[in-house]
Amino acid sequence: MPRTPSRRTVLRGLTVTGAAVAGFDPAARGWAADASGTDASGTDGRLAGTPRLDGTLTRDDAALGAASDDYGHIVHHRPAAVLRPGSVRDVVAMVRFCNEHSVPVAPRGQGHSPFGQAQVPGGLVVETATLADIGPVGPDSTTVTVGAGARWSEVAGATLAHGLTPPVFTDYIELSVGGTLSVGGLGGQAHRYGAQVDNVTELRVVTGAGELVRCSPSRRPDLFHAVLAGLGQCGIIVEATLRLVPAPRTVRHYHLAYDDLGTFLDDQRLLVQEGRFDYVEGQVAADADGAFRAYTLEAVAYGPPVGPAPDDATLLRGLRHTPSGVRYEDRSYLDFLDRLAPFVAMLKETGLWTYAHPWLNLMVPGASAAAVSAPLLDALTPADLGPGVVLFYPLLRERLTTPLLRSSDEPVSYLFDILSAIPPDDTAAVDRRLAANRSAYEAVASVGGTQYPVGSVPFTRADWRTHFGPAWPALEAAKRRYDPRRILVPGQGVF
Repeated sequence: MPRTPSRRTVLRGLTVTGAAVAGFDPAARGWAADASGTDASGTDGRLAGTPRLDGTLTRDDAALGAASDDYGHIVHHRPAAVLRPGSVRDVVAMVRFCNEHSVPVAPRGQGHSPFGQAQVPGGLVVETATLADIGPVGPDSTTVTVGAGARWSEVAGATLAHGLTPPVFTDYIELSVGGTLSVGGLGGQAHRYGAQVDNVTELRVVTGAGELVRCSPSRRPDLFHAVLAGLGQCGIIVEATLRLVPAPRTVRHYHLAYDDLGTFLDDQRLLVQEGRFDYVEGQVAADADGAFRAYTLEAVAYGPPVGPAPDDATLLRGLRHTPSGVRYEDRSYLDFLDRLAPFVAMLKETGLWTYAHPWLNLMVPGASAAAVSAPLLDALTPADLGPGVVLFYPLLRERLTTPLLRSSDEPVSYLFDILSAIPPDDTAAVDRRLAANRSAYEAVASVGGTQYPVGSVPFTRADWRTHFGPAWPALEAAKRRYDPRRILVPGQGVF
Protein backbone atom coordinates (compact mmCIF):
# COMPACT_ATOMS: atom_id res chain seq x y z
CA MET A 1 0.00 0.00 0.00
CA PRO A 2 1.21 3.54 -0.65
CA ARG A 3 2.74 4.98 2.50
CA THR A 4 1.46 8.21 4.01
CA PRO A 5 4.19 10.85 3.65
CA SER A 6 5.37 12.92 6.57
CA ARG A 7 2.99 15.54 7.90
CA ARG A 8 5.77 18.17 7.59
CA THR A 9 7.59 19.39 4.51
CA VAL A 10 11.17 20.71 4.69
CA LEU A 11 12.26 23.33 2.16
CA ARG A 12 16.00 24.10 2.01
CA GLY A 13 16.35 23.71 5.77
CA LEU A 14 13.22 25.74 6.63
CA THR A 15 10.35 23.69 8.04
CA VAL A 16 7.04 25.25 7.03
CA THR A 17 3.73 24.19 8.54
CA GLY A 18 0.33 25.77 8.82
CA ALA A 19 1.14 28.82 6.70
CA ALA A 20 -0.17 30.59 3.65
CA VAL A 21 1.96 30.31 0.53
CA ALA A 22 4.13 33.20 -0.58
CA GLY A 23 6.08 31.62 -3.40
CA PHE A 24 7.64 28.65 -5.11
CA ASP A 25 11.32 27.72 -4.97
CA PRO A 26 12.21 26.30 -8.42
CA ALA A 27 15.56 24.97 -7.18
CA ALA A 28 14.15 23.10 -4.19
CA ARG A 29 10.93 22.19 -6.06
CA GLY A 30 8.79 23.33 -3.13
CA TRP A 31 6.43 26.00 -1.83
CA ALA A 32 7.43 28.42 0.92
CA ALA A 33 5.61 30.75 3.26
CA ASP A 34 8.34 33.36 3.66
CA ALA A 35 8.10 35.91 0.87
CA SER A 36 11.75 36.82 1.32
CA GLY A 37 12.73 33.37 0.12
CA THR A 38 15.32 33.05 2.88
CA ASP A 39 15.92 29.67 4.45
CA ALA A 40 17.14 28.99 7.99
CA SER A 41 20.77 29.64 7.07
CA GLY A 42 20.04 32.95 5.35
CA THR A 43 20.49 31.69 1.80
CA ASP A 44 18.59 33.55 -0.92
CA GLY A 45 16.03 31.05 -2.22
CA ARG A 46 14.95 33.25 -5.18
CA LEU A 47 11.27 32.43 -4.82
CA ALA A 48 8.96 32.72 -7.77
CA GLY A 49 6.08 34.79 -6.42
CA THR A 50 2.62 33.27 -6.76
CA PRO A 51 -0.08 35.18 -8.66
CA ARG A 52 -2.45 37.59 -6.96
CA LEU A 53 -5.58 35.61 -6.12
CA ASP A 54 -9.21 36.23 -5.20
CA GLY A 55 -9.17 33.10 -3.03
CA THR A 56 -6.47 31.47 -0.95
CA LEU A 57 -3.44 29.28 -1.51
CA THR A 58 -2.51 27.44 1.66
CA ARG A 59 -0.18 24.92 3.18
CA ASP A 60 -2.21 24.62 6.35
CA ASP A 61 -1.68 21.18 7.83
CA ALA A 62 -5.39 20.43 8.03
CA ALA A 63 -5.91 21.34 4.38
CA LEU A 64 -2.97 19.23 3.23
CA GLY A 65 -4.11 16.32 5.38
CA ALA A 66 -7.62 16.43 3.93
CA ALA A 67 -6.27 16.60 0.38
CA SER A 68 -4.08 13.56 0.99
CA ASP A 69 -7.09 11.40 1.77
CA ASP A 70 -10.33 10.52 -0.03
CA TYR A 71 -13.43 8.38 0.41
CA GLY A 72 -11.37 5.25 -0.19
CA HIS A 73 -9.02 5.89 2.77
CA ILE A 74 -6.50 3.62 1.02
CA VAL A 75 -4.08 5.90 -0.84
CA HIS A 76 -2.46 8.90 0.91
CA HIS A 77 -0.38 11.25 -1.26
CA ARG A 78 0.26 14.62 0.35
CA PRO A 79 0.19 17.71 -1.86
CA ALA A 80 2.44 20.72 -1.32
CA ALA A 81 -0.36 23.29 -1.41
CA VAL A 82 -4.13 23.63 -1.74
CA LEU A 83 -5.94 26.28 -3.79
CA ARG A 84 -9.38 27.43 -2.67
CA PRO A 85 -10.28 29.59 -5.64
CA GLY A 86 -12.30 32.73 -5.25
CA SER A 87 -12.92 32.77 -9.00
CA VAL A 88 -12.22 30.93 -12.22
CA ARG A 89 -9.40 33.45 -12.71
CA ASP A 90 -7.61 31.88 -9.75
CA VAL A 91 -7.68 28.46 -11.39
CA VAL A 92 -6.34 29.90 -14.63
CA ALA A 93 -3.56 31.81 -12.85
CA MET A 94 -2.41 28.91 -10.71
CA VAL A 95 -2.54 26.27 -13.45
CA ARG A 96 -0.58 28.62 -15.69
CA PHE A 97 1.94 29.12 -12.86
CA CYS A 98 2.18 25.38 -12.24
CA ASN A 99 2.61 24.68 -15.93
CA GLU A 100 5.50 27.15 -16.05
CA HIS A 101 7.22 25.39 -13.16
CA SER A 102 6.14 21.80 -14.04
CA VAL A 103 4.16 21.38 -10.81
CA PRO A 104 1.49 18.65 -10.97
CA VAL A 105 -2.14 19.72 -10.40
CA ALA A 106 -5.38 17.90 -9.60
CA PRO A 107 -8.91 19.21 -9.05
CA ARG A 108 -10.89 17.90 -6.07
CA GLY A 109 -14.65 18.14 -5.74
CA GLN A 110 -16.25 16.24 -2.86
CA GLY A 111 -13.25 13.92 -2.43
CA HIS A 112 -15.35 10.84 -3.21
CA SER A 113 -12.68 9.02 -5.25
CA PRO A 114 -11.70 5.74 -3.58
CA PHE A 115 -8.17 5.14 -4.89
CA GLY A 116 -6.18 8.38 -4.86
CA GLN A 117 -7.42 9.57 -8.26
CA ALA A 118 -7.60 13.23 -7.18
CA GLN A 119 -4.42 13.20 -5.09
CA VAL A 120 -1.16 14.75 -6.25
CA PRO A 121 2.06 14.12 -4.29
CA GLY A 122 4.06 17.31 -3.91
CA GLY A 123 1.77 19.26 -6.21
CA LEU A 124 -1.28 21.52 -6.10
CA VAL A 125 -4.82 20.40 -5.29
CA VAL A 126 -7.57 22.73 -6.57
CA GLU A 127 -10.66 22.50 -4.38
CA THR A 128 -13.55 23.23 -6.74
CA ALA A 129 -16.27 23.45 -4.05
CA THR A 130 -16.10 27.26 -4.13
CA LEU A 131 -16.98 27.27 -7.84
CA ALA A 132 -20.61 26.38 -7.19
CA ASP A 133 -22.69 29.07 -8.89
CA ILE A 134 -25.90 27.89 -10.54
CA GLY A 135 -27.13 30.01 -13.42
CA PRO A 136 -30.68 31.25 -13.91
CA VAL A 137 -33.44 28.75 -14.62
CA GLY A 138 -36.92 29.49 -15.91
CA PRO A 139 -39.93 27.31 -16.71
CA ASP A 140 -38.96 27.28 -20.40
CA SER A 141 -35.25 26.60 -19.88
CA THR A 142 -33.70 23.73 -21.79
CA THR A 143 -30.29 24.02 -20.09
CA VAL A 144 -28.66 25.33 -16.94
CA THR A 145 -25.06 26.48 -16.52
CA VAL A 146 -23.39 25.54 -13.24
CA GLY A 147 -19.98 25.73 -11.60
CA ALA A 148 -17.96 22.54 -11.45
CA GLY A 149 -18.09 22.51 -7.66
CA ALA A 150 -21.87 22.57 -7.47
CA ARG A 151 -23.33 19.38 -6.02
CA TRP A 152 -26.00 17.55 -7.98
CA SER A 153 -28.38 17.95 -5.03
CA GLU A 154 -28.02 21.72 -5.36
CA VAL A 155 -28.63 21.59 -9.10
CA ALA A 156 -31.74 19.48 -8.55
CA GLY A 157 -33.07 21.94 -5.97
CA ALA A 158 -32.59 24.89 -8.34
CA THR A 159 -34.18 23.24 -11.37
CA LEU A 160 -37.05 21.46 -9.63
CA ALA A 161 -38.34 24.84 -8.48
CA HIS A 162 -39.26 25.34 -12.16
CA GLY A 163 -40.48 21.82 -12.88
CA LEU A 164 -37.24 20.79 -14.61
CA THR A 165 -34.45 18.32 -13.91
CA PRO A 166 -31.19 17.02 -15.33
CA PRO A 167 -32.18 13.68 -16.89
CA VAL A 168 -29.58 11.46 -15.14
CA PHE A 169 -28.38 11.29 -11.54
CA THR A 170 -25.93 9.08 -9.75
CA ASP A 171 -27.56 7.36 -6.79
CA TYR A 172 -25.63 9.57 -4.36
CA ILE A 173 -26.40 13.16 -5.30
CA GLU A 174 -23.91 14.96 -3.03
CA LEU A 175 -21.16 14.57 -5.64
CA SER A 176 -19.80 17.52 -7.61
CA VAL A 177 -20.80 18.18 -11.20
CA GLY A 178 -17.19 18.46 -12.32
CA GLY A 179 -16.27 15.23 -10.58
CA THR A 180 -18.90 13.01 -12.17
CA LEU A 181 -18.48 14.60 -15.62
CA SER A 182 -14.78 13.71 -15.45
CA VAL A 183 -15.62 10.00 -15.20
CA GLY A 184 -19.03 9.60 -16.85
CA GLY A 185 -21.87 9.84 -14.35
CA LEU A 186 -23.99 6.68 -14.52
CA GLY A 187 -27.32 6.05 -12.86
CA GLY A 188 -30.52 4.09 -13.27
CA GLN A 189 -31.84 6.56 -15.88
CA ALA A 190 -28.83 6.07 -18.18
CA HIS A 191 -30.55 3.36 -20.24
CA ARG A 192 -33.00 6.04 -21.38
CA TYR A 193 -30.91 9.23 -21.51
CA GLY A 194 -27.28 8.12 -21.57
CA ALA A 195 -24.77 9.09 -18.90
CA GLN A 196 -24.45 12.55 -17.38
CA VAL A 197 -21.63 13.28 -19.85
CA ASP A 198 -24.04 12.58 -22.71
CA ASN A 199 -26.24 15.44 -21.50
CA VAL A 200 -23.69 18.28 -21.54
CA THR A 201 -24.00 20.94 -24.22
CA GLU A 202 -20.99 23.14 -23.36
CA LEU A 203 -18.01 23.33 -20.99
CA ARG A 204 -15.58 25.93 -19.76
CA VAL A 205 -12.24 24.28 -19.16
CA VAL A 206 -8.83 25.33 -17.88
CA THR A 207 -6.28 23.38 -19.91
CA GLY A 208 -2.98 22.12 -18.55
CA ALA A 209 -1.31 25.09 -20.22
CA GLY A 210 -3.50 27.47 -18.20
CA GLU A 211 -5.77 28.49 -21.06
CA LEU A 212 -9.46 29.14 -20.31
CA VAL A 213 -11.43 27.59 -23.17
CA ARG A 214 -15.13 27.36 -23.95
CA CYS A 215 -15.82 24.14 -25.85
CA SER A 216 -18.78 22.18 -27.18
CA PRO A 217 -19.53 19.57 -29.87
CA SER A 218 -19.06 22.29 -32.49
CA ARG A 219 -16.46 24.52 -30.81
CA ARG A 220 -13.09 22.96 -29.99
CA PRO A 221 -14.72 19.52 -30.14
CA ASP A 222 -11.40 17.74 -29.63
CA LEU A 223 -11.11 19.30 -26.17
CA PHE A 224 -14.80 18.82 -25.37
CA HIS A 225 -14.61 15.10 -26.10
CA ALA A 226 -11.25 14.73 -24.33
CA VAL A 227 -12.58 16.28 -21.10
CA LEU A 228 -15.92 14.49 -20.73
CA ALA A 229 -15.09 11.15 -19.08
CA GLY A 230 -11.43 12.06 -19.69
CA LEU A 231 -10.35 11.68 -16.04
CA GLY A 232 -9.05 15.25 -15.91
CA GLN A 233 -6.16 14.48 -18.25
CA CYS A 234 -6.56 17.44 -20.63
CA GLY A 235 -8.35 20.11 -18.63
CA ILE A 236 -10.06 21.08 -15.40
CA ILE A 237 -13.79 21.62 -15.77
CA VAL A 238 -14.78 24.91 -14.15
CA GLU A 239 -18.28 25.27 -15.62
CA ALA A 240 -20.77 23.02 -17.42
CA THR A 241 -24.01 23.61 -19.28
CA LEU A 242 -26.42 20.74 -18.62
CA ARG A 243 -29.48 19.64 -20.53
CA LEU A 244 -32.82 19.84 -18.70
CA VAL A 245 -36.04 17.87 -19.15
CA PRO A 246 -39.47 18.10 -17.50
CA ALA A 247 -39.51 16.63 -14.00
CA PRO A 248 -42.22 14.40 -12.56
CA ARG A 249 -43.91 15.42 -9.35
CA THR A 250 -44.13 11.85 -8.04
CA VAL A 251 -42.74 8.43 -8.89
CA ARG A 252 -43.68 4.83 -8.16
CA HIS A 253 -40.67 2.85 -6.92
CA TYR A 254 -40.98 -0.92 -7.34
CA HIS A 255 -38.88 -3.57 -5.58
CA LEU A 256 -39.10 -7.01 -7.22
CA ALA A 257 -37.50 -10.08 -5.59
CA TYR A 258 -35.73 -12.82 -7.57
CA ASP A 259 -34.04 -16.08 -6.58
CA ASP A 260 -32.12 -16.70 -9.80
CA LEU A 261 -29.29 -14.52 -11.17
CA GLY A 262 -29.91 -15.24 -14.84
CA THR A 263 -33.63 -14.48 -14.60
CA PHE A 264 -32.94 -11.28 -12.67
CA LEU A 265 -30.47 -10.03 -15.31
CA ASP A 266 -32.71 -11.08 -18.21
CA ASP A 267 -35.64 -9.11 -16.79
CA GLN A 268 -33.42 -6.06 -16.32
CA ARG A 269 -32.39 -6.37 -19.97
CA LEU A 270 -36.02 -6.70 -21.08
CA LEU A 271 -37.08 -3.57 -19.20
CA VAL A 272 -34.38 -1.32 -20.63
CA GLN A 273 -34.82 -2.59 -24.17
CA GLU A 274 -38.56 -1.97 -23.99
CA GLY A 275 -38.15 1.36 -22.18
CA ARG A 276 -40.92 0.37 -19.82
CA PHE A 277 -39.49 2.22 -16.81
CA ASP A 278 -37.63 5.51 -16.32
CA TYR A 279 -35.12 4.04 -13.86
CA VAL A 280 -33.81 0.46 -13.63
CA GLU A 281 -31.23 -0.91 -11.20
CA GLY A 282 -30.67 -4.06 -9.19
CA GLN A 283 -29.11 -5.10 -5.89
CA VAL A 284 -27.70 -8.39 -4.62
CA ALA A 285 -27.69 -9.21 -0.92
CA ALA A 286 -26.61 -12.14 1.21
CA ASP A 287 -29.28 -14.69 2.06
CA ALA A 288 -29.74 -16.41 5.42
CA ASP A 289 -26.79 -18.69 4.65
CA GLY A 290 -24.46 -15.78 3.88
CA ALA A 291 -24.44 -16.48 0.13
CA PHE A 292 -25.08 -13.62 -2.29
CA ARG A 293 -28.20 -15.08 -3.90
CA ALA A 294 -30.93 -12.60 -2.94
CA TYR A 295 -31.68 -10.37 -5.93
CA THR A 296 -33.86 -7.24 -5.98
CA LEU A 297 -34.77 -5.46 -9.19
CA GLU A 298 -35.54 -1.79 -8.63
CA ALA A 299 -37.68 -0.06 -11.25
CA VAL A 300 -39.17 3.42 -11.14
CA ALA A 301 -42.01 4.84 -13.21
CA TYR A 302 -42.38 8.61 -13.41
CA GLY A 303 -45.84 10.05 -12.90
CA PRO A 304 -47.43 13.27 -14.21
CA PRO A 305 -46.56 15.53 -15.89
CA VAL A 306 -43.86 13.31 -17.43
CA GLY A 307 -45.92 10.14 -17.70
CA PRO A 308 -49.35 8.74 -16.86
CA ALA A 309 -50.30 7.47 -13.45
CA PRO A 310 -48.44 4.13 -13.10
CA ASP A 311 -50.45 1.02 -13.99
CA ASP A 312 -49.05 -1.97 -12.11
CA ALA A 313 -50.42 -4.65 -14.42
CA THR A 314 -48.97 -3.03 -17.52
CA LEU A 315 -45.60 -2.21 -16.00
CA LEU A 316 -45.03 -5.64 -14.44
CA ARG A 317 -46.41 -7.75 -17.30
CA GLY A 318 -44.29 -10.79 -18.15
CA LEU A 319 -41.69 -10.31 -15.43
CA ARG A 320 -40.50 -13.45 -13.64
CA HIS A 321 -39.95 -12.24 -10.08
CA THR A 322 -40.95 -14.50 -7.21
CA PRO A 323 -44.76 -14.58 -6.83
CA SER A 324 -44.81 -12.86 -3.43
CA GLY A 325 -41.80 -10.65 -4.12
CA VAL A 326 -43.42 -7.36 -5.13
CA ARG A 327 -43.65 -4.15 -3.17
CA TYR A 328 -43.76 -0.52 -4.19
CA GLU A 329 -43.98 2.93 -2.74
CA ASP A 330 -45.15 6.25 -4.14
CA ARG A 331 -42.88 9.17 -3.28
CA SER A 332 -41.97 12.62 -4.48
CA TYR A 333 -39.35 12.85 -7.20
CA LEU A 334 -36.92 14.75 -4.97
CA ASP A 335 -37.41 12.22 -2.17
CA PHE A 336 -36.54 9.47 -4.63
CA LEU A 337 -33.40 11.27 -5.83
CA ASP A 338 -32.24 11.81 -2.24
CA ARG A 339 -33.25 8.37 -0.96
CA LEU A 340 -29.72 7.53 0.21
CA ALA A 341 -29.58 10.46 2.63
CA PRO A 342 -30.79 8.50 5.72
CA PHE A 343 -28.37 5.65 4.95
CA VAL A 344 -25.45 8.05 4.53
CA ALA A 345 -26.38 9.82 7.77
CA MET A 346 -26.31 6.46 9.56
CA LEU A 347 -22.89 5.61 8.10
CA LYS A 348 -21.49 8.93 9.28
CA GLU A 349 -23.07 8.71 12.72
CA THR A 350 -21.72 5.20 13.34
CA GLY A 351 -18.25 5.89 11.92
CA LEU A 352 -18.72 3.49 8.99
CA TRP A 353 -18.27 6.37 6.52
CA THR A 354 -14.56 6.40 7.39
CA TYR A 355 -14.07 2.72 6.48
CA ALA A 356 -11.78 1.86 3.57
CA HIS A 357 -13.61 1.45 0.25
CA PRO A 358 -11.76 -0.83 -2.17
CA TRP A 359 -14.53 -0.57 -4.75
CA LEU A 360 -14.96 -2.71 -7.85
CA ASN A 361 -16.84 -1.17 -10.79
CA LEU A 362 -16.98 -3.21 -13.99
CA MET A 363 -18.66 -2.77 -17.37
CA VAL A 364 -19.73 -6.33 -18.25
CA PRO A 365 -20.98 -7.41 -21.70
CA GLY A 366 -24.62 -8.43 -21.46
CA ALA A 367 -24.22 -11.90 -22.94
CA SER A 368 -21.51 -12.75 -20.40
CA ALA A 369 -22.96 -10.97 -17.38
CA ALA A 370 -24.32 -14.00 -15.54
CA ALA A 371 -21.32 -16.23 -16.32
CA VAL A 372 -18.78 -13.59 -15.25
CA SER A 373 -20.54 -12.24 -12.18
CA ALA A 374 -21.70 -15.56 -10.70
CA PRO A 375 -18.24 -16.75 -9.56
CA LEU A 376 -17.45 -13.28 -8.21
CA LEU A 377 -20.64 -13.37 -6.14
CA ASP A 378 -19.97 -16.97 -5.06
CA ALA A 379 -16.54 -15.92 -3.74
CA LEU A 380 -17.89 -12.86 -1.92
CA THR A 381 -18.55 -13.08 1.82
CA PRO A 382 -20.49 -10.69 4.07
CA ALA A 383 -17.17 -9.80 5.72
CA ASP A 384 -15.70 -8.88 2.33
CA LEU A 385 -18.60 -6.53 1.63
CA GLY A 386 -19.09 -5.09 5.10
CA PRO A 387 -21.72 -2.31 5.18
CA GLY A 388 -21.45 -2.03 1.39
CA VAL A 389 -23.69 -2.96 -1.52
CA VAL A 390 -23.64 -5.00 -4.73
CA LEU A 391 -25.34 -3.34 -7.71
CA PHE A 392 -26.25 -4.02 -11.35
CA TYR A 393 -27.23 -1.25 -13.79
CA PRO A 394 -28.32 -2.34 -17.28
CA LEU A 395 -27.10 0.07 -19.98
CA LEU A 396 -27.90 0.45 -23.68
CA ARG A 397 -24.84 0.91 -25.86
CA GLU A 398 -26.69 3.23 -28.25
CA ARG A 399 -27.33 5.74 -25.47
CA LEU A 400 -23.67 6.05 -24.45
CA THR A 401 -22.32 8.47 -27.03
CA THR A 402 -19.33 10.03 -25.23
CA PRO A 403 -16.17 8.54 -26.81
CA LEU A 404 -14.13 8.18 -23.62
CA LEU A 405 -16.92 6.52 -21.60
CA ARG A 406 -16.05 2.92 -22.37
CA SER A 407 -18.43 -0.02 -22.22
CA SER A 408 -18.62 -3.26 -24.16
CA ASP A 409 -19.58 -3.36 -27.83
CA GLU A 410 -22.72 -5.37 -27.12
CA PRO A 411 -26.17 -3.73 -27.29
CA VAL A 412 -26.61 -4.18 -23.52
CA SER A 413 -23.88 -3.94 -20.88
CA TYR A 414 -24.17 -4.07 -17.11
CA LEU A 415 -22.38 -1.81 -14.68
CA PHE A 416 -21.57 -4.36 -11.97
CA ASP A 417 -20.43 -2.87 -8.65
CA ILE A 418 -19.11 -4.53 -5.51
CA LEU A 419 -18.84 -1.54 -3.18
CA SER A 420 -17.00 -2.96 -0.19
CA ALA A 421 -16.42 -1.17 3.11
CA ILE A 422 -13.63 -2.51 5.35
CA PRO A 423 -12.21 -1.21 8.66
CA PRO A 424 -9.33 1.06 7.59
CA ASP A 425 -6.81 -0.59 9.91
CA ASP A 426 -7.43 -4.02 8.33
CA THR A 427 -4.83 -3.53 5.61
CA ALA A 428 -4.63 -7.26 4.87
CA ALA A 429 -8.34 -7.35 4.02
CA VAL A 430 -7.98 -4.25 1.85
CA ASP A 431 -5.06 -5.84 0.01
CA ARG A 432 -7.09 -8.99 -0.60
CA ARG A 433 -9.94 -6.97 -2.07
CA LEU A 434 -7.56 -5.04 -4.34
CA ALA A 435 -6.10 -8.31 -5.62
CA ALA A 436 -9.61 -9.71 -6.11
CA ASN A 437 -10.58 -6.54 -7.99
CA ARG A 438 -7.68 -6.98 -10.38
CA SER A 439 -8.59 -10.61 -11.03
CA ALA A 440 -12.21 -9.65 -11.60
CA TYR A 441 -11.18 -6.96 -14.08
CA GLU A 442 -9.06 -9.46 -16.02
CA ALA A 443 -12.00 -11.88 -16.20
CA VAL A 444 -14.26 -9.14 -17.56
CA ALA A 445 -11.62 -7.86 -20.00
CA SER A 446 -11.22 -11.37 -21.41
CA VAL A 447 -14.85 -11.32 -22.62
CA GLY A 448 -14.77 -7.76 -24.02
CA GLY A 449 -15.65 -5.69 -20.94
CA THR A 450 -13.72 -3.10 -18.99
CA GLN A 451 -13.91 -1.11 -15.76
CA TYR A 452 -15.89 2.01 -14.97
CA PRO A 453 -12.95 4.07 -13.66
CA VAL A 454 -14.33 5.26 -10.34
CA GLY A 455 -13.14 2.30 -8.29
CA SER A 456 -10.04 0.62 -6.91
CA VAL A 457 -8.58 -1.55 -9.66
CA PRO A 458 -4.77 -1.43 -9.88
CA PHE A 459 -4.09 -0.29 -13.46
CA THR A 460 -0.93 0.15 -15.55
CA ARG A 461 -0.42 2.63 -18.37
CA ALA A 462 -0.77 -0.25 -20.80
CA ASP A 463 -4.12 -1.09 -19.18
CA TRP A 464 -5.30 2.46 -19.81
CA ARG A 465 -4.38 2.24 -23.48
CA THR A 466 -6.39 -0.97 -23.72
CA HIS A 467 -9.23 0.56 -21.72
CA PHE A 468 -9.70 3.52 -24.07
CA GLY A 469 -9.22 1.35 -27.15
CA PRO A 470 -10.08 3.19 -30.38
CA ALA A 471 -10.53 6.44 -28.43
CA TRP A 472 -6.91 6.38 -27.22
CA PRO A 473 -5.26 8.18 -30.20
CA ALA A 474 -7.60 11.18 -29.86
CA LEU A 475 -7.03 11.36 -26.10
CA GLU A 476 -3.27 11.12 -26.54
CA ALA A 477 -3.33 13.87 -29.17
CA ALA A 478 -5.44 16.10 -26.93
CA LYS A 479 -3.04 15.49 -24.05
CA ARG A 480 -0.11 16.64 -26.18
CA ARG A 481 -2.00 19.73 -27.30
CA TYR A 482 -3.70 20.84 -24.09
CA ASP A 483 -1.40 19.51 -21.36
CA PRO A 484 2.01 19.36 -23.06
CA ARG A 485 3.95 19.19 -19.77
CA ARG A 486 1.62 16.51 -18.43
CA ILE A 487 0.93 18.24 -15.14
CA LEU A 488 -2.76 17.33 -14.81
CA VAL A 489 -4.13 14.60 -12.52
CA PRO A 490 -1.20 12.22 -12.18
CA GLY A 491 -3.14 10.17 -9.63
CA GLN A 492 -5.10 8.47 -12.41
CA GLY A 493 -1.88 7.00 -13.81
CA VAL A 494 -3.04 7.34 -17.42
CA PHE A 495 0.09 9.01 -18.81
